[in-house]
Amino acid sequence: MGDPAIQQGRMNSRRGRKGARWRFALGCAAAFLLLALLVMGGGTWWLLLRAENPVSAGSPVQLEIAKGMSTAQIAAKLAEAGVVRNPNMFRVRARALEADGQLKAGVYDLTTGMDYDEVILLLREGPPIEYANVTIPEGFVLEQIAERFEQQAGIPAVEFLALAKGGAAGFVSDHPYLAEVYAGSLEGYLFPKTYRIPEGTTAREVIEMMLNQFEREISTVDFSPAEVRGKSLEEIVIIASIIERETRVASERPVVSSVIYNRLERNMRLEIDATIEYVLPGTRFRLRNSDLEIDSPYNTYRNAGLTPGPICNPGLASIEAAVAPQSTNYIYYVLTDPDGSHTFTETFEEFLVAKAKSKEVFGR
Repeated sequence: MGDPAIQQGRMNSRRGRKGARWRFALGCAAAFLLLALLVMGGGTWWLLLRAENPVSAGSPVQLEIAKGMSTAQIAAKLAEAGVVRNPNMFRVRARALEADGQLKAGVYDLTTGMDYDEVILLLREGPPIEYANVTIPEGFVLEQIAERFEQQAGIPAVEFLALAKGGAAGFVSDHPYLAEVYAGSLEGYLFPKTYRIPEGTTAREVIEMMLNQFEREISTVDFSPAEVRGKSLEEIVIIASIIERETRVASERPVVSSVIYNRLERNMRLEIDATIEYVLPGTRFRLRNSDLEIDSPYNTYRNAGLTPGPICNPGLASIEAAVAPQSTNYIYYVLTDPDGSHTFTETFEEFLVAKAKSKEVFGR
């Protein structure tokens, strides 16, 4: 028998050599398993790590995501355009962010080399809404408004006019004052202003915007002077529309309003050119004598009182002037200055003098 300590050392040495061989075997097995996962598992991790489409970052890309596209299809399209570098990583991040099935169709302005999560956030929120800013000037008639919205917001004029020229009954439930408007026309009630129109807005929605704006604007007006005179909202809008079409100088609005009231109180026909121009095609500087004989309820040379409906869509200043005319004795006015100013008179003799002056200035 040998020394027990020596024998124990030999046993420990054999065990150490066995442990080393076992650890080496385990290491080899692990390496082989990892290699098998990379190769036999479809190369999943390799696909995640390699860049499918290496491109320089920051170049603008406009991309359309079609309705119904899957996350995989979206990922492939983004990678093909260089927006993301790897479609598989995009899918992994979309799944991690619980965005599968939540990416919205539309046209997006992106850049190459974007962060995966940033792209996913943008696509989940949806494309930015496009707006058109459409300005409707004071005094526009329905046809002009329809044309402006068609040109600048893509809203078909024919659809707009179908509602605006005879469809007032369809808006009465929310706007009761439209119940008695002439021929179902919304002329006079589509308030002139700049409107911010989202892409895809319908003609009906635009008209609702304009009617709501009309109500907001007139809510700031004190209508008590009109009530004292027994004037309805419809009559005020008609008077305001005439003032709008007859004046170019702001300070003259209350004065023209006074002429209208003075003539009505005297049972005189208004004999205002703008009311005939409303039913004439095109525009004319001077009316011909034959124009004054047109058979139309808007011809204030032949018919007493106000026109049956407004002749344009007036702004707030003209509405205020219609409510509160200036106190004058004027019953005539004539355009006598190229800047649009009129001469106002109390007598027919003074009117004739002013008319001669107008011919001198304008040559006709």
